[in-house]
Amino acid sequence: MRVLHVGNFGSRAKGAFLHSVAPKLSRGLIRAGHQVVDFADRDVARASTVMGSRKFGTAGANRALQRLAHDMQPELLLLGHADTITADTIAALRRAVPAMRVLQWNVDPLFEPDNIARLRGKIDVVDATLVSTAGEALAPLRRTGMRLGFFPNPVDFSIETGQAHLRDDLPYDLFYACGHPSRPLRTLCGQDWDMEQFMARLRAAVPGLRPLLAGLCGQPHLAGFRYQQALSACAIGLNISRRQDFFLYSSDRLAHMIGNGQAILIDRATGYDQLFGPSEMAFFSSFDDLVAQLARLIAEPELRRAMAAAGRARYHALFNETLVARYVVEVATDTHNPKDYPWPTLIP
Repeated sequence: MRVLHVGNFGSRAKGAFLHSVAPKLSRGLIRAGHQVVDFADRDVARASTVMGSRKFGTAGANRALQRLAHDMQPELLLLGHADTITADTIAALRRAVPAMRVLQWNVDPLFEPDNIARLRGKIDVVDATLVSTAGEALAPLRRTGMRLGFFPNPVDFSIETGQAHLRDDLPYDLFYACGHPSRPLRTLCGQDWDMEQFMARLRAAVPGLRPLLAGLCGQPHLAGFRYQQALSACAIGLNISRRQDFFLYSSDRLAHMIGNGQAILIDRATGYDQLFGPSEMAFFSSFDDLVAQLARLIAEPELRRAMAAAGRARYHALFNETLVARYVVEVATDTHNPKDYPWPTLIP
């Protein structure tokens, strides 16, 4: 298919988006044999004004997309957090290219009202919506005639190149990154936490712990190559998103950590224990459980390496970029069979 992929491919945001979902999905589509043109709507908007303003360049970005679609005649239009592009523009493109299918994908949480509003803003002009949350949490987005379902965070071994699962000599035991440690508080094991305080308590509970932290405890945020270096240097990844009780929702950092060979510590409430076994991820249900799991993985490096290797292989088998790309195309074209996928796909 000819695929026009609109998303945040830009170079001005953190780390030139080395690990983000949009380029992984485009790579998966290309590896599956599709012709893909990427359209970085935010960069085009900025380039449309003398002052480099995304806000004031919105009209220019929409005109540029219309020109490109007119010349390309895409069979599939993908919208990944394409907030600069308006529903009116998509409706106009559908009139101009009536055979074109349209799908929007989104990896932000559904417990953010602003994200629900952004998704609803295009629901009437898309054929399908996929979000990195599964099950009934998607219900507020239901629309008659629109396909709605789960979008996995893909892993791509040409991007997640680390092999921490093969190493004993790693300089750090634990990796954890946090955008805003206290705004808002993070809900973990049924309790709200300021993550600065959480990390202080965890370090006190595991004497000698060697954490590599990003964005908290006075440590800077990491991006680009420095972020990849950090992922490759840590034995264990602590996966804590802002909430754990939305089925299968996780920051895409889960794919980054497990793809680089880290053993994963994850709250059982996420539901990932329905896709991974206890030899593939370390699940916990309380702070004390987390401490015990972490201490054991540090004390038993062979166990840690085996879990990391098994989890990495399982995650890649489930959620590699080419399989996720095939799923996106099949959902968009209404040809997907849920029996072909090991994860929950669409909701009725």
